Amino acid sequence: MTATYRYLPDTKQDQEEMLSFLGISSTDELFEDIPPEIRLKGELNIPAAIPEPQLLKKMHELASQNKNANQYPTFLGAGTYDHYIPSVVNHMISRSEFYTAYTPYQPEISQGELQAIFEFQTMVCELTGMDVANSSMYDGFTSLAEAASLAVASTKRSKVLISKAVHPESRAIINPVSAGQGYTVEEVDLAADVTDLVKLQEQIDQDTAAVIVQYPNFFGSIEDLAEMKKTTEANGALFIVSANPLALALLQAPGKLGADIVIGDMQPLGIPMSFGGPHCGYFAVHKKFMRKIPGRIVGQTKDEQGKRGFVLTLQAREQHIRRDKATSNICSNQALNALASSVCMTALGKQGVRHMAQLNIEKADYMAKRLQEKGFMIMNQSPFFNEFVVELPRPVKEVNAKLLEAGMIGGFDLGSDYGFDNQMLIAVTEQRTKEEIDQFVEVLEASVNG
Repeated sequence: MTATYRYLPDTKQDQEEMLSFLGISSTDELFEDIPPEIRLKGELNIPAAIPEPQLLKKMHELASQNKNANQYPTFLGAGTYDHYIPSVVNHMISRSEFYTAYTPYQPEISQGELQAIFEFQTMVCELTGMDVANSSMYDGFTSLAEAASLAVASTKRSKVLISKAVHPESRAIINPVSAGQGYTVEEVDLAADVTDLVKLQEQIDQDTAAVIVQYPNFFGSIEDLAEMKKTTEANGALFIVSANPLALALLQAPGKLGADIVIGDMQPLGIPMSFGGPHCGYFAVHKKFMRKIPGRIVGQTKDEQGKRGFVLTLQAREQHIRRDKATSNICSNQALNALASSVCMTALGKQGVRHMAQLNIEKADYMAKRLQEKGFMIMNQSPFFNEFVVELPRPVKEVNAKLLEAGMIGGFDLGSDYGFDNQMLIAVTEQRTKEEIDQFVEVLEASVNG
């Protein structure tokens, strides 16, 4: 029986009755207004339909071919990281009142959801050193593009400078966005593993709306934000920092170093890798930009009885106000993933988050030193957080194949995005054990020498 019926179980009689009602004799007549030359000739080049039980079996077989972090220790980061997630996180976000919640337009029945978002905003402000944070965005990449748009609209300038040490996918997204918004994007070259401050001073001018850097940057290195702030401020440009929230547990908050807008991705705190998504972007600003922040903000208030309550406020998006007055057309925040990050930070506590960040620094440092002992060159000249670049005598693709054979997932090949041939970006989180790190070093040494 499963082989007979499709997911849309219209019988032959159903089809004939519908055609009769429409006054036509065949489904081809439904498409007669479409020119014949652009219609599909023949069948789609896809496998034939199979019964659902066989389909499920086939999909499980395909999924089993994936090599994931539950099976193999992974040293691949580059924007998505294997971090510890307390088990309480999944229990909380799986509760129906959160799992099925939609936009909390009606505060009288959405207090739990609204409070969860409010707490998320508060935690983001504490981490970043900023005054106001929105209720989240799709991911860190779109947050960065929205930050650039805010800067252009606020300064009435038409150029944005972005460091080449910013994630390649962020730079890939801001370019098409800039075309639609009518501003230009220029990339600032590197000085070794950080942004070239001399080039920045040469490129910035009175038409520059903002300067965008990453902290730590794509290579894991720590940028000198205070020095960059001097340059941006002297030219009247806004300073936008894309920051790893876990690193902010130990690094000086960007808001304390002069950032005007701080954005990033909450994935390192409570959100699983899930083969690349979904993520949760955050967006934080100083109070003077509060009314220009994209998305929505949850505010704290009091009801008629004086009890603490929460409501949506400052919804400067196209669904609520005139389209031409909206700051953004992003309509949905990542409430469930924002909740996951909030629960994760709450479960770990301030000291726990700091300890987790400290482990990332120490374990990455341990691995870098082990590799140097084996004769490998570490390319980072600046202090780094949990990622660093190592130069190999062979192509990264070949080395990663050897690592996979040994049961480990290797690092990111910098040849594709930066042209740094034979250079691997390695991520070492608190999840990696000393034994795993030592084994990785041994396999790396054997693979490049053998």
